[in-house]
Amino acid sequence: MKTKEFKERVISMSDRLYPMVSRMLGNAANAEDAIQEIMIKLWERRRQIKNHPNLPAFIFLTARNYCLDVIKKKKPPEDQYDAKTQLLASEPEHDSYEWQELKRNIAEVLEGLPEQQKEVMIMRDLDGMEFIEIAELTKLRVDHIRVLLSRARQQVAKELQKTYSYGKGDI
Repeated sequence: MKTKEFKERVISMSDRLYPMVSRMLGNAANAEDAIQEIMIKLWERRRQIKNHPNLPAFIFLTARNYCLDVIKKKKPPEDQYDAKTQLLASEPEHDSYEWQELKRNIAEVLEGLPEQQKEVMIMRDLDGMEFIEIAELTKLRVDHIRVLLSRARQQVAKELQKTYSYGKGDI
């Protein structure tokens, strides 16, 4: 794979990797460094990946594995959704106490979900990944991913409804 082709096929994926890497590593600075390291790893393997049948999935999987390695080597961040919440919090309409409480409640509900449901919901709803990309990364069938996502969303809605209808008699 030549430099031009690598730029077109691999480096062009950097923007799509950023949300996942940022969420997994906890902040923007770590995410930018990680993406550079991931691109270096991919560059070193460019001859092997040139004819890969599904290069985008391979790139996402490489990025995910890199992030998991980094997380294993260091203490996990206190708030794994930090970059996402900082981005949302930077918007003026999201400075209110109610917004902060909602984000905290959603994070707590997500932590209580079964691991597969949580992972699928984060990939789809926070990272904006397509079902087929999630399937390739998790090795699950698309229909199973849809079921997991549906159950996760139902559980989040149910828990939030409990929290926000407290004292109203509605559950």
